[in-house]
Amino acid sequence: MGDSTDTEKTAVKTYVPTYQKEEWQSHADRLDMSQSEFVRTMVQAGRRGFESDSGEPDSPDPDPGGNALETRVLELLSADTYTWDELLEAVADDIESRLDETLEELQSANRIRYSGRHGGYTTVDGGGDGD
Repeated sequence: MGDSTDTEKTAVKTYVPTYQKEEWQSHADRLDMSQSEFVRTMVQAGRRGFESDSGEPDSPDPDPGGNALETRVLELLSADTYTWDELLEAVADDIESRLDETLEELQSANRIRYSGRHGGYTTVDGGGDGD
């Protein structure tokens, strides 16, 4: 029974330096997680990056489907408590910054341009501006 619906639990052991275990425990405590839950969550988050289908090695987000959002939320909440609105603002700011950086990179690579005539961004080949 190796499918993903199998809920039977089994132990996994690993050996890490004491300082690392203490760091993980401290981080788990801040997230109000058990150490096992913390390690399992972080391993799963890390695996998502390795399972990416992205063919773009320079892509800033190896998982554009949204798993980076989960990581960002956990990072934010590990440091403080946030309301819904505060979390929304924090992740929206992150998205805006990433979009701005991506647009700059694509323009520098001459893959997109801003079309004043059409009031927005389009690909350099004109596919997006209806020419």
